[in-house]
Amino acid sequence: MESWEFGRTVRRWRDRVAPETVGVPVGRRRRASGLRREELAGLAGISADYLTRLEQGRATAPSAQVVEALARGLRLSDTERDLLYRLAGHAAPGLDVVPSRVTPSVQRLLDRLANTPVVVYDATWTLVLANAPYDALMGETSTWRGIERNAIWRNLAGLGIRTVHTAAEQADHEALLVGDLRLTASRYPADRAIRRLIGELADKSPRFAELWDSDAPAPVPDPSKRKVIDHPAVGRITLDCDTLIVALDDLRITVYTAEPGTEDAERLALAVVLGTQTLVERD
Repeated sequence: MESWEFGRTVRRWRDRVAPETVGVPVGRRRRASGLRREELAGLAGISADYLTRLEQGRATAPSAQVVEALARGLRLSDTERDLLYRLAGHAAPGLDVVPSRVTPSVQRLLDRLANTPVVVYDATWTLVLANAPYDALMGETSTWRGIERNAIWRNLAGLGIRTVHTAAEQADHEALLVGDLRLTASRYPADRAIRRLIGELADKSPRFAELWDSDAPAPVPDPSKRKVIDHPAVGRITLDCDTLIVALDDLRITVYTAEPGTEDAERLALAVVLGTQTLVERD
């Protein structure tokens, strides 16, 4: 791989991305017209130091997952995405690999929900992207690394989960997630990343190993789809939580909303304002 060419291309494409088009808050004193390194790193879920080394050609052989995350953060076209894969020494993922590609049409849908908390997962429940309102509601996701980006692990380990569950609800939720991962593994038997994820989850969590080996059927999802979120600044908020499946791309898009005119809607709006203000002040 020509590491310098990969890095130079990423830097050039980073400079052309307007922050507001990817949901990055823009402060009044901002001078950079494109994305800063730390902003693209946050969007891609990698460290700013690693991105710096990639751009400078000092880090070589980025993984396919990193390339996909950079392509997504840079809003690359299909042709540009394929070029980035080639520059990194990879072939673009085939149909036998769990997709994490957010197509332009799906991205336009997400852009329409820019003021609503939205999170996107792939079929292994690994975070693909979260918008600023989601981070304001549920906690910032840009610092999550590796297995921390997997919702199954975060639920099993209780890592920063603001959703309030009874013990029975938590057990059912874990079983639902693991059951869905089992179905995903059956659809992508050749995907080595799934096997690695399953092995890592089993090594780290006896609860996952128990659920994975269980013959019990997964529980039926709660039809009410109501979630209680315990926000540190505004208290508890009861929200509708709808997960939309993008069938061809095998993505899960979860959207959090409240009925207009209710106290929960007011609390949600306040949580989003407080969270996004914090991001702008940090910027």
